[in-house]
Amino acid sequence: MSNKQMSSNTADLYNEYVVLMQKAADISNAAAVLEWDQETYMPAKGAENRGRQLATLASHAHDILTSQRLGELLDELAERIDMSDTQQANVRLSRKDYEKNRKLPSSFVEAISRQTSECFNAWIEARRKNNYSIFAPSLTKMIALKQEQAKLYGYDGHPYDALLDDYEPGATVAMLDPVFAKIREQMPPLLARIKEGHQVSNDCFHKEYPKQVQWDFSEQVLRKMGYDFEAGRQDYAEHPFTTSFSNSDVRITTRVDEHNYASLLWSTIHEGGHALYEQGLQGDQYGLPLGAAASLGIHESQSRLWENCVGCGLNSWLYFFPVLQSYFPEQLKGVSVTDFFKAMNRVEPSLIRTEADEVTYHFHVMIRYEIEKGLMENKIDPKDLPTVWNSMYDKYLGITPPDDVRGILQDVHWSHGSFGYFPTYSLGSFYAAQFFAKAHEEITDLDEQMARGQFEPLLVWLRDRIHQYGRRYTSEELCEKVTGKKLDTEYFMQYISDKYAAVYG
Repeated sequence: MSNKQMSSNTADLYNEYVVLMQKAADISNAAAVLEWDQETYMPAKGAENRGRQLATLASHAHDILTSQRLGELLDELAERIDMSDTQQANVRLSRKDYEKNRKLPSSFVEAISRQTSECFNAWIEARRKNNYSIFAPSLTKMIALKQEQAKLYGYDGHPYDALLDDYEPGATVAMLDPVFAKIREQMPPLLARIKEGHQVSNDCFHKEYPKQVQWDFSEQVLRKMGYDFEAGRQDYAEHPFTTSFSNSDVRITTRVDEHNYASLLWSTIHEGGHALYEQGLQGDQYGLPLGAAASLGIHESQSRLWENCVGCGLNSWLYFFPVLQSYFPEQLKGVSVTDFFKAMNRVEPSLIRTEADEVTYHFHVMIRYEIEKGLMENKIDPKDLPTVWNSMYDKYLGITPPDDVRGILQDVHWSHGSFGYFPTYSLGSFYAAQFFAKAHEEITDLDEQMARGQFEPLLVWLRDRIHQYGRRYTSEELCEKVTGKKLDTEYFMQYISDKYAAVYG
C-alpha cells in the first residue's frame, strides 16, 4: 500500500504515530528504570556496563523519534482537519520535538549518554573522597558536549538559551536576567528586616531522630498528601529525586540525617509534590506530549507548593504536629506547634541548596545560573569551579564552603548534563505562590481544610487546573489560564513577606 493510500485514513495515520511515540517512550522509560537503579541499588562494579546499556537505549529511542517515517506521519497529520483538539495538540508539539531531535545525530546522543554515566560515577566517587579534582575531568568533557549541543540546536541570543529550552520552553537569558535582578533588589531588604528580629530556634530539629521512625512518618505524610503507593514507592538515594516510568509507576527517593530531622521530611514532601503531578497526568496519553509535564518550572511549582506553601505552613501542622509528637514524644517534649512552625521557617544563610530557607534559596539558584552561563560562554574554566563557587557564596550569602561536598559537589545535576535546569527551581517557586493564591480564592476554606488534615480538595484543584493538561500549554499560557495573569513575582514576594512577618514579627 502506498503512502498516499495510507494517508487517506486519518485514524490509521494517527494510530501509527501513537505506536511509534509509545515505542520510543517504552525504551526511554526502560532506561529510566536502569537510571533509578543506578542511583539506588546498583552495585559499584555495574557502572561501566550500565553506561553502555543506557547509551544503547538512548540511541534506539532517538532513532525512532528522528525516523523518516515519524516525520512523514507528522507532516501528513498536520494537514488534517478531522482530528480532535487533543490529537491536533499532540501532533503540533511532536512536530516541534521532531525538528529539534533531528538536530542531534544518534552518535551524539549515544556519546552524551555514555558521558552521563561516567560523569555520575565520577561525581559519586568525588563526593565519597571529598575531592572535586576526581570529578573535574569528566565534568569538563560533559561541558564540552553541552556546548556542542547548544550549537547543534542553534540559538539567536545566548548559547545558554538552547539548553534552557530543554527544560523551560521559551525561557531565555534575556527573560531570566531581569528575574534574578529583582531577587538581588528585593530579597536583601527583606533579609535585613528578618535579621532585625529575634532569631528563632531550630534546636528541636537537631536531636537524635531514628531513621526508621522518620521514614514511617514521612510515608504517612505522603499518603495524606494523596500519593498513591500502589503506583509508586520511596527509597534512599545520595541526592533526592523523582522518576516516572508512567503515571502508574512514579517513584521518589530521599536521604536521612538522624541528627537533622528537616533533611528527610521536606525533601520527601518536595519529591512527593513532583510525584503527585506525574501521577495526575493522563494515562491514556502515555508517550505523547499531552501525557507529559508542561515544563520543569511548572513541575517545580508543584513540588514547591507542597513543600513550602503547604508543608512549611502553620495550618498543615495544626493537624500533623500532634501526630508527629506521637512518633517522637521525647524529642518534641515541651515544643509547641508555633515553636515548630517557626523552627521550620528559620532564615539563615546556609551551604546546601536543598536545605535552604525560602528567602536565601534563590541566591543558591542564582549562583548556579551565573556559573552555567559562564561555562557555556567559556568565561569560566571548569578547573576553577571550586574557587568561583566559593567566592560567589561569600559574595551573595556571606559564607564559604569548608569543603567540596558542601560546596561544588553538592548537586547531582551537572553529572547528568542538566545545564539549564537550575533556573526552573526559582521559576517554580514564583509559579507556586501565584497558584496557591488562586487556590485560596477558589477554595475559600482551604486553610481550615488543611488544619483538619484534608488535603484532597487542594490536590483535586491542582489536577483539574494543572495536571490534566500535560504539555498543551506553555508555562506562561498555563499560568494565565489558571490565575488570569502571566507570571508575576509580586505574588511570591507577598507570600514570603506575610509568612516571615508571622515568624519574625
